[in-house]
Amino acid sequence: MRPPYPPSPERSAELRRRFAEEARSERPDLSTLCLLLGAEADRTLDEAGLDAAQIELDRLAGQLPFRPGGPRSWAVALCELLGERHGFRGSPADYQRLESSLLHEVLRRRRGLPILLSVVWLEVARRAGAPVYGVALPGHFVVGFGPTDEQVLADPFDGGRVLAGSDAELLVAGATGAPLEPSMLGPAEPLEVVLRILNNIRAWAAARPERSDVSLWAVELSLLLPSHPARLRYERAQLLVQRGDFVDGAAELEAYAEVVGAVDEPAAARVRQQAHAARAMLN
Repeated sequence: MRPPYPPSPERSAELRRRFAEEARSERPDLSTLCLLLGAEADRTLDEAGLDAAQIELDRLAGQLPFRPGGPRSWAVALCELLGERHGFRGSPADYQRLESSLLHEVLRRRRGLPILLSVVWLEVARRAGAPVYGVALPGHFVVGFGPTDEQVLADPFDGGRVLAGSDAELLVAGATGAPLEPSMLGPAEPLEVVLRILNNIRAWAAARPERSDVSLWAVELSLLLPSHPARLRYERAQLLVQRGDFVDGAAELEAYAEVVGAVDEPAAARVRQQAHAARAMLN
């Protein structure tokens, strides 16, 4: 399959305006943010495609039984519908595909990373009225149903398998070698989910230097979120220089040095040296 490529500059500017507006709204909509992200990645995703993806989520939600019961009943119903009936699940090969981080492609292929499959579970369940939320375990995203004292976890990457008591501990230990902490089981906010998706995309692109275009738009979307790591500005500057935009890259390095200088002047001096080197490459 043809790898997805970003849209025209004009289309990209409009998508980013809408993405920033949604991210700063009182109640950011997760599916909207994920689809705008997907349109930034894939120029073939037009307005009709954005609408079709939302309609598909509505259609899937309409196939769930009416309020099946408590948290476990909801988890089982989602597993039966999405995992068993419609075949949504993941495999190790999905980590090698950019499409696995794009919601419209995950809806089409029924395959994706744990966090994108979890977005499908979340959006379908939410539309049906389930008490559902994302759970950002280290190294593996899952979904939770019900209040903390009745919490039921499900793993969409494994077709929505309902997790037994020790399963979450094993997932965390396998990913990090660390024990599961109760704080890890809390609900993940939509903007946290989106930033984690963008982090995954940046990691995918970092392993493929020829796709520095993907790295750049992923960083730039991350910077549009109300809360993001300040170091992303430094990463953006490096990408600009790497892609031959020495003037803008140097300016971004100098701006970052001003921020860093307030707490670490030696580090700021090193960044200014990098900016000087970038400008020298123009000669």
